[in-house]
Amino acid sequence: MTGSFVGDMTIFVLALLVGFEVISKVPATLHTPLMSGANSIHGVVLVGVIILSGYVDGVVGYTLTFIAAVFAAANVVGGYVVTDRMLNMFKKRPVPVLQDKDAS
Repeated sequence: MTGSFVGDMTIFVLALLVGFEVISKVPATLHTPLMSGANSIHGVVLVGVIILSGYVDGVVGYTLTFIAAVFAAANVVGGYVVTDRMLNMFKKRPVPVLQDKDAS
């Protein structure tokens, strides 16, 4: 085991622990908006796939790149769909106008 591997694994484990502690302190009412925002951040993954697509060669590389692009795009779109649904929950519904029966 090299020093670089041990350092990388230490950072990974610490990130897991910090992430778990942060998410466990979030109230249930805020968990969905937090996750929808986190899913939209996966646009970075989509950019990575686009960059990686310039370096692949062969059928297997093209297939894996395509699959990664589909999953990343679905995650980004899903994040925005969930966010839109959450925001629609807070919109005021239009009040129906009551018609006067004596006016007819």
